[in-house]
Amino acid sequence: MATIQWYPGHMAKAIHQVEDKLHLVDLVFELVDARIPEASRNPAIEKVIQNKPKLVIMTKKDLADPQTTAAWVAHYEAQGQVAIAVDSRNRNTSKQITETATTMLADKIAKIEARGITNRPVRAVCVGVPNVGKSTLLNHIVNKKIAQVGDRPGVTKSQQWLKASKKLELLDTPGILWPKFDDPIVGTKLAVTGAIKENIYPNDDVALYALTFFKKYYPQRLIERYHVTADQLELTEPELLVAMTKNMGMRDDWERFCVAFLLDIRKGRLGRFTLDLTDEIANA
Repeated sequence: MATIQWYPGHMAKAIHQVEDKLHLVDLVFELVDARIPEASRNPAIEKVIQNKPKLVIMTKKDLADPQTTAAWVAHYEAQGQVAIAVDSRNRNTSKQITETATTMLADKIAKIEARGITNRPVRAVCVGVPNVGKSTLLNHIVNKKIAQVGDRPGVTKSQQWLKASKKLELLDTPGILWPKFDDPIVGTKLAVTGAIKENIYPNDDVALYALTFFKKYYPQRLIERYHVTADQLELTEPELLVAMTKNMGMRDDWERFCVAFLLDIRKGRLGRFTLDLTDEIANA
């Protein structure tokens, strides 16, 4: 499997911008994809935010396996890290985030009010990898189409302040990856979920990784969507990929099928799933 790397120049610049603006915020919202909560956590973020309070917001929970999402929230809480899972389109998401943030900062807010300063909004900076759903979440919280949204990674290229409510102000930042993935599987998981630009990686390698996962954990979904037979499930992953290509009427055009297969996964057409499993962390 080819090693996947993608680190555009604006991402390096974004890290420096976060460092420069960190003194203006009360806490950090670290957005991660609930389908890959660990693979989508940028290790550089910890160094940048230093001792700032941090809220891990697991986005796209509507696309992730609900039981595994609950297990991840429990895992983070056991580590003393506040974490919540959200569906950006849910009308209660803004309230959930605001209430969690104000609870985390209760002592600081009390000290500010003791100095006679009232109704000061909580200020947070939003950080995360590309295509984690940050712009969609921010637009919903602000209730305006202020942050640019796109299905491809790297849409947001600059910082901007957004007024969510009288109680919350947000600093949006571009999606930030890191220069080198220590574990090559991290890059593959990011590619499966659409966090890496498509022309950076070989579609067949990424599709084979995803197929191996779905064959192991969700074989029935392959049977239902791609007309896979019981005999075909006994094939090796490359052989199964070719069989599925033919099942879908694409003859020998497996490259075309790989693209369609990955798109199905990202759009939720194969159901909810989570590539990162908590037992993998426990056994690491």
